[in-house]
Amino acid sequence: MLILGGTATNGIDQRLSERTGYRLLKVEHKVFHDGESYIRIPAKVEGEDVIVVQSTYPPQDKHLMELFLMVEALKDLKASRVVTVVPYLAYSRQDRRFRDGEAVSIKTVLNLLRYSGADSLVVVEPHKPEELHYFRGEVRVVDPMPVVAREVMRVVRDPLVVAPDRGALDRARRLASYLDAKYTYMEKERDRITGEVRVKELPRESVQGKEVVLVDDIVSTGSTMAMASKSLLSLGAKRVIGVVIHSLTTGDVISKLREAGLEEFLCTNTVPSEAERIVDVSDQIVSKL
Repeated sequence: MLILGGTATNGIDQRLSERTGYRLLKVEHKVFHDGESYIRIPAKVEGEDVIVVQSTYPPQDKHLMELFLMVEALKDLKASRVVTVVPYLAYSRQDRRFRDGEAVSIKTVLNLLRYSGADSLVVVEPHKPEELHYFRGEVRVVDPMPVVAREVMRVVRDPLVVAPDRGALDRARRLASYLDAKYTYMEKERDRITGEVRVKELPRESVQGKEVVLVDDIVSTGSTMAMASKSLLSLGAKRVIGVVIHSLTTGDVISKLREAGLEEFLCTNTVPSEAERIVDVSDQIVSKL
């Protein structure tokens, strides 16, 4: 078994190698003047089982294309089996047609990955687990909540776990189960054309005096989490902690969340982040290999 570290691993390839004892190869790559990527597998892989590690955080298109190139090159070089570890899977929020004529982007991505030659797929906290049925191979989902919960318990004592919308309710339920805490969700409406988001307030008595843990899978602009934080604090929450699995944020977004009253912002290492608390999910991934 070999581990091939791709162009976007955030150090997870090295950690997997250390924990499993599998030899680590680093892909050779460069970018041509016109922006196209060059990929080379730097060792013989014929007959080998290979674990490819490649997250697909921004620039998503580039990192996805490089993943497809790596997988197909391994198959062309007669690797026996290719396992793709994709800590953050891009394009996962468009899993169906919300409006007529829309592309189902996650279906396209997973079809391309399978057609490139991937035999199995390991993903940390997909946006919706059911969307992974588009991948016509073996799928293993990594649950980061046990290690996230351990870090949250360093920060809060008696939390109320809140999902910023109904879609994140299962996430809140799972985190709450590890924290032995209550959970709920906020009603959110998003305009499909303008993208404008509105949240409906929770009953004051359910929030007042509570240490609230806001949990979601992806944060990019931070608007929903900031809006939810302001609402919860206005209802008398003692403090609000933000927990995000895949933090696609910049310093400006984290500042916006701070201004909205978030006392702490915690995320995992599936993508690079400027958050002050980062949880390593490598051991959770190893358990799925």
